[in-house]
Amino acid sequence: MIKVGDTLPHTTLMEYSDVEGEGCSLGPNAVDVAKASAGKTIALFALPGAFTPTCSAKHVPGYLAAFEAFKAAGVDEIWCVSVNDAFVMGAWARDQHTQGKVRMLADGSADFAKATGLVLDLTAKGMGVRSDRYSMLVKDGKVMTLNAEAPGKFEVSNAETLLAQAKA
Repeated sequence: MIKVGDTLPHTTLMEYSDVEGEGCSLGPNAVDVAKASAGKTIALFALPGAFTPTCSAKHVPGYLAAFEAFKAAGVDEIWCVSVNDAFVMGAWARDQHTQGKVRMLADGSADFAKATGLVLDLTAKGMGVRSDRYSMLVKDGKVMTLNAEAPGKFEVSNAETLLAQAKA
């Protein structure tokens, strides 16, 4: 399992874009984790799935509400990573109104989750391999803090915990 001091795995996530921009077209765009995290401080949180109850009602809204505080604490970007495809993450981004605040990054084949070792096997519930629920503060691609949840819990990966760590 990834730990404090480790570098983020060299994987590619996908991000759905509704607006064309520099280097990105409409639809899914590849995000090279190493390049996208280089030289930045990132508040990264991961969760089992888009549109799921805790994720939609608590996890994402907490980070949205704390956006300005994260910026004031020196965080350049907030990333939400989930084992869903880019189209689902794009729809969830629109539903949660994350544009310009939280990057909704798809880990469609669970490559990032597997590489971190933070995997939740929900095959018995018909959901396949998913990401554990966790948060981490990342500086220049290196994990500075890691808050992994116990199964079924939402106690340490919330925005408040990570924000306090970013301010420290």
